[in-house]
Amino acid sequence: MSQTDAVLDQEPKTRRERGKRRDPAARPLGVPYIVRNIPTYDILSEESLLRIEATGERILAEIGIEFRDDQEALDLWRKAGAKIDGLRVTFDPGMLLEIVSTAPATFTQHARNPARNVEIGGRNVVFSPAYGSPFVMDLDRGRRYGTIEDFRNFIKLAYSSPWLHHSGGTICEPVDLPVNKRHLDMVYSHLKYSDRAFMGSVTAESRAEESIDMARIVFGRDFVDANCVILGNVNVNSPLVWDGTMTKALRAYARANQAAVIVPFILGGAMGPVTNAGAIAQAWAETLAGCALTQLERPGAPVIFGNFLSSMSLRSGSPTFGTPEPAIGSMVVGQLARRLKLPLRCAGNFSNSKLPDAQAMQEGVMSMMSAVHCGANFILHSAGFLDGLLSMSYEKFVMDMDFCGALHSYLKGVEVDDNALAMDAFQEVGPGSHFLGSGHTLRNYQTAFWDTEVSDNEPFEKWSEEGGSTDMATRANKRWKRMLDEYQAPPLDEAVDEELLDFMARKKADTADAWH
Repeated sequence: MSQTDAVLDQEPKTRRERGKRRDPAARPLGVPYIVRNIPTYDILSEESLLRIEATGERILAEIGIEFRDDQEALDLWRKAGAKIDGLRVTFDPGMLLEIVSTAPATFTQHARNPARNVEIGGRNVVFSPAYGSPFVMDLDRGRRYGTIEDFRNFIKLAYSSPWLHHSGGTICEPVDLPVNKRHLDMVYSHLKYSDRAFMGSVTAESRAEESIDMARIVFGRDFVDANCVILGNVNVNSPLVWDGTMTKALRAYARANQAAVIVPFILGGAMGPVTNAGAIAQAWAETLAGCALTQLERPGAPVIFGNFLSSMSLRSGSPTFGTPEPAIGSMVVGQLARRLKLPLRCAGNFSNSKLPDAQAMQEGVMSMMSAVHCGANFILHSAGFLDGLLSMSYEKFVMDMDFCGALHSYLKGVEVDDNALAMDAFQEVGPGSHFLGSGHTLRNYQTAFWDTEVSDNEPFEKWSEEGGSTDMATRANKRWKRMLDEYQAPPLDEAVDEELLDFMARKKADTADAWH
C-alpha cells in the first residue's frame, strides 16, 4: 500500500479531518508536490552575490523604505531598533538578516485532504495557477470580465489536473460580486470545489482575517494556530514603499501563524533600475523588509521570499513578460533566497501575448524554465497567464497544465539503476533488431515517457484527415470543456459547509455592497 493510499484508508477522527475524502474510488490525482531531483542553476560567484547583498544593505541603511498608513508597523520597527523619520525607516546592516533568522526554511501547508498537503521549501516544488487577472478569455466568447462562475471553473480545472498541486488564490477577479464581499465567495469556492491547499484575500486587513476565520471553520482554531493552512500573497509598492493595506494583511497572516508570500513587482526602468543587478538588489531589500516584519509580528511564522522581475519596452513604456533578462535574473534571486534559508516564490508562466499562441508558449517556457532552474519552491502563475496578467485564458490554462506535466518528468532527472541501464534489454534484442517488443519495454512502457494531453504527435495525414487539422489551442478548448463536464467535487462535510455559508451570510449582512 502506498503512503497516499494509507492516508486515505484511515478513518477521519479529528475536526481537521471533517469533510475529508471518504469515497475509496476518489483517489488523489498525481503527486501532492514535486521533490526536485536536478540541481539548481547557480550563475553568480560568491563575490558577485556579496556585492548585490551589500548594495541591498546600503539601500536599507542609506535610502530606507517608507511604511505608509500602518502605525503599528512603525511601532514594531522602532521597538526592534530601526531608525524612524516620519514614514521612512532605515535599518543598520545585518539587522533584517538577524530578524528573519527565526523564519522556517521549510513548512507544510495543510490541505483539506491531508494526502494533498504541500511541503514548501528545500527541494520541493509546488505549481499553482495564475493569480489576479480581471479578465478571462476563451475561443468561444473572447475576452470579457471574470465572474464567480469563471473563478469556480478554474478551481475545478486545477483540481482535475494531476500536474498542479495548489488551488491558488484570486485565479481571476469575479467582478460580478461586490469588491468588499467577493473574498468570501472566493475562499468558499476554494474550500468547496477543491480539497487542495489555497490562498486567501489580502485586499484589506479585515478580508485577510475573514479568510483565516473561514479556514478555522474547516480545520479548527487550535490546528490553525499551530499549522499553516492558508497563504496570503502581498506586494511591495515598488520602489521602496510598503503601503498599509499590504503590511496590515501580511501581519494578519503572520499573527495567525499563516504564511505571507512577500513579493516586489519590479518593471525594470519604471519601478526599478533597467539593470538586472540593481533591480535584484532593490527587490532583495524590499522583500527582506517584508519578511522581517512578519517575524516582528510573530517570530517563527512561515514566510515565503518572493520575487517578480519583469522588463518593459523602453520605446513604448509597455510591460513585457517572458523576456530573457528577468529569466536569467531569477537564477540570481534563487541563489540569494537559499543564502537566506527561506522558501522561494519566483517567476512563473508569463506572457504578454493576447492569444494562446506560439508567442504565449515561447514566453511562458522562457519564464517557467527560469522558475524551475532558479529553485523556486512555490510557483504562482504556473497556468493561464496571458495578456500581461490582465487575462486568464481557458485554453492557455490547459496548455500550461500540460507543460507542467512535462516539468514533472524534467524535474525527476535521470535515474540510474539496473532497470534504467537496461542491460537485460540489450541481451534480449542484440544487434540490428528493435526494442519495441522487448520485455524491458513492456515492463516500462506505461511510465517511461510523459504523455501529453493536448499536443498532436500523429503523422500529418492522420492529423489532417482524422484530427481536423486542429492547432493546440483548439484542442485545448475541447479539453477544458470535457474536464468541466467530468469534474466531480470532493466531498465536504455538511455541517462544515453550513457553518461556512452562515459565516458568509452574516458577514455580508453586516455591511452594504461596495464596488470600489
